[in-house]
Amino acid sequence: MKKIILFLLISALMAVNVYAEQSYQLSTHILDISKGAPAPNVEIWLYKLGSDGKSWQLVSKGITDKNGRIANFLPGNNNEGTYKLQFFTYNYFKSQNLESIYPYVDLVFSIKGKNHYHIPITMSANGYATYRGN
Repeated sequence: MKKIILFLLISALMAVNVYAEQSYQLSTHILDISKGAPAPNVEIWLYKLGSDGKSWQLVSKGITDKNGRIANFLPGNNNEGTYKLQFFTYNYFKSQNLESIYPYVDLVFSIKGKNHYHIPITMSANGYATYRGN
């Protein structure tokens, strides 16, 4: 019986540790409003504004999944600062034989506190919008 309790305790602790490793403060999403569908395979780079207030440091890169999402930017929940998501949309629209006036879209935003930030865009080849989601 002690072995079973010990096994369950160790399993529970491992599960908590795995959950903690998968906690991210920032996610994003692209919805192609001309199709009413997610935009998969779009490369997105995340930058943080340097302490000089002028230079950007690359923090991470990702590619949207089949649902147009990247859920794993900024591990943890203490990443205060000013950030920029750069969505490389040119190849996405080119693959659909569409010309876009936006070779990429830059979104600059600030993270304050420990809450989760979801920064999505809705876009077509000739326009985009953004908001803070959840």
